[in-house]
Amino acid sequence: MWASVLALLVSSLGAALTTAPQAAAATTLCDAYASTSIQQGRYLVQNNRWGASTRQCIEARDRGFAITASDHNNPTNSVPAGYPSVYAGCHYANCTSGSGLPLRVSDFGNVRSSVAMTRPASGEWNASYDLWFDPTPRSDGQNTGAELMIWLDHRGRPQPIGSRVATTTIEGASWDVWVGNIGWNVISYVRTSGTGALDFAVRSFTDDAVARGQIQRSWYMTSVQAGFEPWVGGAGLAVDDFSFTTNGGGGARALVGRQSGRCLDVSGGSSANGTPVILWDCWGGAPQQWTVGSDGTVRAFGKCLEVTGGAAARDNGAGIGLWDCWGGANQRWTLNSDGTLRNPNSGRCLEAAGQGTANGTRIQLWDCWGGENMKWDLR
Repeated sequence: MWASVLALLVSSLGAALTTAPQAAAATTLCDAYASTSIQQGRYLVQNNRWGASTRQCIEARDRGFAITASDHNNPTNSVPAGYPSVYAGCHYANCTSGSGLPLRVSDFGNVRSSVAMTRPASGEWNASYDLWFDPTPRSDGQNTGAELMIWLDHRGRPQPIGSRVATTTIEGASWDVWVGNIGWNVISYVRTSGTGALDFAVRSFTDDAVARGQIQRSWYMTSVQAGFEPWVGGAGLAVDDFSFTTNGGGGARALVGRQSGRCLDVSGGSSANGTPVILWDCWGGAPQQWTVGSDGTVRAFGKCLEVTGGAAARDNGAGIGLWDCWGGANQRWTLNSDGTLRNPNSGRCLEAAGQGTANGTRIQLWDCWGGENMKWDLR
C-alpha cells in the first residue's frame, strides 16, 4: 500500500526493476529493490524495502519467500519499512510470464488465487494480499485507479489507510472494510479473525469494491501481490505458497510460431482498438500473453484477437488485430491439435504472411494448407 507513495518520488525505481534474473535455490536478496523470478518466471519475488534504511533480507524459495533478516523499528503511525512480496503481472515494467494480466474487471471469469503464510508471534506487521487497478492496461508506472488490500492477519498497532466504513462477510469470513484515498482509492479488507491461508475467487472482493464505488468495471487489474508490510521486526514472516490463475485455466501463455520460433505480439505493446498483431522475439511481456477462452476468444490486454473488418471479413490476406470483445464471429477461434488457429467464420487460419520469420512480420488470414507458418504452440 504505502510502497507506491514513495515510488512516486523515486524516479529511478523503474530502472531498478527492469530485469528479472532467474531464481536459483536459496537466492538471498538484500538490496532494497532486488527481485528474482520463481517457478520458471511465472512469479517474481521482490525485497521492496522502500520505507526504511534498516536491513531487510529475503530468501526466494520454490513457492514463495521468507524474510530472513529485518532490523526495522518504524513508528506504527507512519509508513511501513517496505512490502517484500511475491507477485504476478507487472510492477513498474518488471513483468512475469503467463499471468493473463492486465485484465479488464468486466472480463473477470473464474480468476482465482491462493496464498499460505507463516506469521511469527513477534514484531508489528500486516500479512496482506494486494491487487492493483488502473483505468488503462498499463505495465509500467504508478496505477491511478485503486489498490485493494486483503489483510489476512496483522500484529501490533498498524491500521489501514482511511477509516473503517463497514463489516462484511466474504468467502465465508468476516472482514472490516476500510476506505481511503492517497491519490488513488485504497480499499482494505481486514479479517476480524486472522488466518495464514486464503484460497479465493478474486471477484468475491472486487465485486464488493465495485459496489462501494472504489473500483470501476472498465478498469484493468494489472498485478496481484502477496507479502508483508513490516513496521517493527519481521524476520520469520514467509509466504510458503502462492498461486494465481485467470479464467480458471492456468493463466495466459505465449503463442509461439513453429516456423519462426517467435511470438504472436501486439505491436508496440498498445492496447488501442485496431492495433495489428505481428511476429516478435519472445520476451514474456504482456503484449505476448494470450488467454485462450472456452468461449472461442483469444485475448490480450483484456481485448480480443480478431480478423479486422468485422464479421464480413473472410478473405485471404485479411489483417489480424486487437479490438474490444463484442462477440462477433470474426473474434472466434479454434486451436486445433495440429497447432493451427482457425477462424470458423471464414474457415481460414491465422498465419505469418509470406512464410515470414522476421521481427515485424505481418499476421494475416489465409486458407488452411498446413504450412509451418500457420502452426502455433501455447507455452
